[in-house]
Amino acid sequence: MNRQILRLAVPSIISNITVPLLGLVDVAITGHMGETRYMAAIAVGSMLFNLIYWLFSFLRFGTGGMTAQACGMADGDEKCRPLAAYILCRSLLTAFGIAMLITVLQIPLFGLAMWFIQPDANLVDTIHTYYNICIWGTPAALSLYVLTGWFVGMQDTRVPMLVSVGQNIVNILLSCFFVYVLKMKIEGVALGTLCAQWAGALAAFALAVHKCKAYTRSVVWDNGMLRQLRRSMHGSRVNVTLFIRTLFLIAVNMYFVQAGARGGAVILAVNSVLMQMFILYTYVMDGFAFAAEALCGRYHGAADSRGFSLALRGVWIWSLLLTAAYTLVYAVGGQSFLALLTDDTAVRSAAVEYLPWAVAIPVCGVAAFVWDGVFVGLTMTVGMMWGTFGGAVAFFLIYFSLYDVMSNHALWLAFNAYLFMRGVVQTIVYYMGKK
Repeated sequence: MNRQILRLAVPSIISNITVPLLGLVDVAITGHMGETRYMAAIAVGSMLFNLIYWLFSFLRFGTGGMTAQACGMADGDEKCRPLAAYILCRSLLTAFGIAMLITVLQIPLFGLAMWFIQPDANLVDTIHTYYNICIWGTPAALSLYVLTGWFVGMQDTRVPMLVSVGQNIVNILLSCFFVYVLKMKIEGVALGTLCAQWAGALAAFALAVHKCKAYTRSVVWDNGMLRQLRRSMHGSRVNVTLFIRTLFLIAVNMYFVQAGARGGAVILAVNSVLMQMFILYTYVMDGFAFAAEALCGRYHGAADSRGFSLALRGVWIWSLLLTAAYTLVYAVGGQSFLALLTDDTAVRSAAVEYLPWAVAIPVCGVAAFVWDGVFVGLTMTVGMMWGTFGGAVAFFLIYFSLYDVMSNHALWLAFNAYLFMRGVVQTIVYYMGKK
């Protein structure tokens, strides 16, 4: 079982680490253009698209959980194999429908975003240039969510890893070509990102088609059985609850940034630096959450309770070991890590005061990550929604109750409570569901 968990988790971890590189490459290139407005425009534009895509992350998780269960059903009956292909087709159609709606509404969406973000008036035209090009990558980005989830559900995390690495290579090469050879400015950076998104989506789609053909080659499609099976997947309910859950996640994360900004430039920088410790933890824990999603979903679909229990126990053991390791490293080397991220003495000095809150994050967050993976595999998305709701309520109650007394400490206490409460609620939901 450990080998299966690592086979799924390690490629996912590598893929997670490469994802931020798409934005990092854009920032690095614009940083050498000689005008700060290009870097600022990339920062705002990237944030805008990340927010749009994050809203529809249910495409990734809903597809992954349902596919994993379909894969488990096929273990016991080969006639169930077409269900995996059906889930892929349905999810891709949903992704394209959403992408087309976003594309049609791109003008009012941009206006709404500028009203909300309120960037400097001198930046709006540059941001608009970047936005007008990258908006056409929305179908590719959302389709790639679906394809990534589908491959994870099919117990294959290597393809998403290779696609992610390939995307970064394409982005680097084309962005450099457009900017340094063709002498383009922000248009070149945007075109490089756009081409990388479509290259990744098309490559993943081609590999998915090939896998579908191989997977269903010896199976005769039974439309009656397919109709009966797909009724059990509850795709719409899964997507709606995941969408609501994402809204709670966005509310907490955006308010965390906004509340830090009210504390001034130093506090904002401190929170940003310390949050990198949380992000580094998520890269690894998401990999094991993906493994839990794939294995628990498959064993649940196959009605293999023993296999399910072994997978769940294995993921918990790995997660607790990694949590202990992260906590130890952060406790011992936290100040050295801060020194790597910034040489600003004011920020480093202030960050030391809040460092214990960042050290506590792995312990507070481990259950939320594990249960998220398990619940996606089981398509128990209502439990995920309630967990995030409970966490969000804890976050805002603690912050507003204690801010006058604890200031920025209240923000970090609230964030840790948010992570911890998610895990508590999901633990209760899981064991209540077993009764």
